[in-house]
Amino acid sequence: MLAKLSDLATDSSARLNSLETLIPRNLRAGIQAGPIEGSEWCLLLDNNAVAAKLRQLLPAMQAHLRSKGWEVNSIRLKVQVSPSGRS
Repeated sequence: MLAKLSDLATDSSARLNSLETLIPRNLRAGIQAGPIEGSEWCLLLDNNAVAAKLRQLLPAMQAHLRSKGWEVNSIRLKVQVSPSGRS
């Protein structure tokens, strides 16, 4: 079980690394590779501005991943809420 989780984490990071040329440099620091669930992949984002820009790039990102051999039918974007931001 732990080996499978490790493999998924490695795969998720490799997917994000392969997209580096598609993502504007100023957004890269605000994106982390998230979980893979079947053909859905999740990206963890720092804020809504990063999410808004990535939504525009999703079709190109999915096409790029498929061209590299990953079966990605959807990419979910999840904005992380920091604990300090809560009241």
